[in-house]
Amino acid sequence: MVIEHYINDLLYRYNCVVVPNFGAFLTQKIAARINDKTNTFSAPSKSVGFNEQLISNDGLLVSHIAAAEQATFETILQKLEEVTAVWKTTLDKGEKLHLHTIGSLWNNEEGRIQFQPYLEVNYLTSSFGLNTITSIPVTREVLKEEVLSLEEKIPFTISPEKRRTAFIRPYLKYAALLLLSVSTGLTSYHFYKNTAVGTQIVQQEAQKQITKQIQEATFFNTTPLELPTIALRAEKKYEDVVVAPKHHIVAGAFRSKANADRKIQSLIKKGYEAAYYGTNKFGLHMVTYDRFANPKDAIAALKVIKKEELVDAWLLSEK
Repeated sequence: MVIEHYINDLLYRYNCVVVPNFGAFLTQKIAARINDKTNTFSAPSKSVGFNEQLISNDGLLVSHIAAAEQATFETILQKLEEVTAVWKTTLDKGEKLHLHTIGSLWNNEEGRIQFQPYLEVNYLTSSFGLNTITSIPVTREVLKEEVLSLEEKIPFTISPEKRRTAFIRPYLKYAALLLLSVSTGLTSYHFYKNTAVGTQIVQQEAQKQITKQIQEATFFNTTPLELPTIALRAEKKYEDVVVAPKHHIVAGAFRSKANADRKIQSLIKKGYEAAYYGTNKFGLHMVTYDRFANPKDAIAALKVIKKEELVDAWLLSEK
């Protein structure tokens, strides 16, 4: 069974696809980007990563394959365990594991799984049909050399009247600079004077407020209080250790909490010990038929429920 095709289908719709007892493929959205060196524009996409620590079965991949193959949940789960065993053997031999359209996996020197995704596939559905675009760099004409050549060709002569004007113009420039300096100095002096007066007033007001607070302060007696000694008798109570049920038969997941509560009341009327399990990572409210501490009892009850109540019921086992 080639399960990478089913993983590929789920990566378009979900951000996390867990392969039981092997690891999880995670996606993360990447914004559009521009490469200045190659002049390429890349559309928004979703990058794929791998985490070998997420091995708990969330039922997503198994249920998807079971619906596509028209097989039972237990049969698909057993086939998945066989495929993942082959994958682990391939990695332990030091060989690379190539998953079509997803990426390649291999073990490093420390025995940790490394992952290299295939960049040809974009799992972001909103960017469907948007390919990488390469633009031609914009070139602008430089006319400096032409201007210089034109200046050399144009004759430049100064008449006697223009020379007289050019001789007087520097003195006018110096006079203007002198007037500007005097004006700037007077303005700065007035600003400094006003600022100094305002600062002095603020400091006087602050000093008055501090003096007033010190005069109004109340000092308390610093002698510590002696509290009476109370003798308490502590007793240890030992209770029987009860194994919490970790195997839950899931009846369904609902978008509305009210629908989940109605489903629980309906199952309780039928004689089941139905309960509210909580919300999954997709925000759906999960309802269970019953829960068991023994996995054999849970599997036996699941077979009866799938036969008499709901074919799509499945088993959720906590690690």
